[in-house]
Amino acid sequence: MDFQSIPPFKSKPHIAVLTDICNEPDDAESMTRFLLYANEFNIDALVATTSTWQRTSTHKEEIFKIVDAYGTAVENLNAHVPPSRQYPAASSLRSVVRSGLNGFGMSAARGALSEGTELLIKAIDASELIWVLIWGGSNVLAQALLEVQKTRSKIELELFTSKIRVYAISDQDDAGPWVRLHFPKIFYIASIHAFNYYGMAAWAGISGETYYGFDHGGPDSSLVTKEWLKTNIQIGPYGSVYPDPVFIPEGDTPTFLSLIQNGLTDPLQPSWGGWGGRYNLTDLSAESLHYSDAPDSVVGEDGRTYTSSQATIWRWRKAYQGDFAARIQWTLSPEFQSANHAPVIVLNGDIGLETLHLKVRFGEIVKLDASESWDPDGNELTFKWMHYGEPSATQWTCRFEVPKLGFEDISSEKNMGRVQVRVPGKDDGCMFPLDETKIMKYGPKTYHIILEVVDNGKFPMRAYRRVLVEVGE
Repeated sequence: MDFQSIPPFKSKPHIAVLTDICNEPDDAESMTRFLLYANEFNIDALVATTSTWQRTSTHKEEIFKIVDAYGTAVENLNAHVPPSRQYPAASSLRSVVRSGLNGFGMSAARGALSEGTELLIKAIDASELIWVLIWGGSNVLAQALLEVQKTRSKIELELFTSKIRVYAISDQDDAGPWVRLHFPKIFYIASIHAFNYYGMAAWAGISGETYYGFDHGGPDSSLVTKEWLKTNIQIGPYGSVYPDPVFIPEGDTPTFLSLIQNGLTDPLQPSWGGWGGRYNLTDLSAESLHYSDAPDSVVGEDGRTYTSSQATIWRWRKAYQGDFAARIQWTLSPEFQSANHAPVIVLNGDIGLETLHLKVRFGEIVKLDASESWDPDGNELTFKWMHYGEPSATQWTCRFEVPKLGFEDISSEKNMGRVQVRVPGKDDGCMFPLDETKIMKYGPKTYHIILEVVDNGKFPMRAYRRVLVEVGE
């Protein structure tokens, strides 16, 4: 298979963005990155909203400004993706830009419908499932729910809410808590902490370690400096609309990072982790479908291990920043050879992006073959295999439940293109902390294996496949 014949995505997530753009530069920064992935999404609504930081005005004109800049680059962008994965025209994005409520929180939500609310209701009705990405206040979503509750039957309301998947950047008005209280069955990812204490939130891992003071020495902070952004992002007609950061760059970006179709994760499984972070259910009874921050333990740039919710995002920083910089290069020229493009993974003969599921018995050896993977630019590929332990754990101390799996290189080239891994035996386990004479068996378990394939282009790009190895009798 060559690059031009790569098949279309099997599906694209439907997305509505609610953004308090103009309250500070980070929403415009996130929107600039977001549109570079517009060919991987169905963008149904771009709604300018209020928040606690911008209570009485909305600014859809700022969305139009970025969409217009996108329009100058879309032809170049399309030269760097297969014919089956083309970018939408700027006119189609302009057609879904709306203003939300020009008032704060629930007091505004109980007033007259905004044009943004009307479009959001229409978008939810038209989809089987839609992601509502909340970068500011949540009152447009709250107003949509109030309107449907008032005008439709209970069954119709339940159908409506069952389609919604929310990823919110904490709570930036009183509408988010109201939604979770009155509609607990809505799938809702949000960091919960004291109001305005954003340094506690997982999403701050996108770039916030210096400003908020966490995990110093862990993330590669050089990739989010003003100097790096000026050199690698704020270039050309499109990159020039990316504003200088004031607090932290792109605090809203985690909402869509795990929706990018790179093979790393399933966004409907927040506990799996990915570029957008890792989250677990707050209430295991599933009476509420709210997902809270979860931690990862990651070896940082300084060689120390950091355990935090922010680490679930910054652990991928080289990947998501490299991908951003490479796509900015796409906007500069229609010449395919002028820029880098992501590798294509072929794992055990399968070229898809979906998770590979394997069922094996205790103690078996699993063989994984990615040697047929290739790069559209003819670049050299590096194969990296990772056992992602935290998604298999049910508590902070992962080592009590999940052993570390090792990978043996069985490729003839000795490049890790083919590996094998032994899963734990039936009687394998770890010492019980309260009684050293006892062994806690690992037992039946599903292990997460991540394959990352990296090219050696000027701006390295990555592709992924996740393997779920279900171990039992």
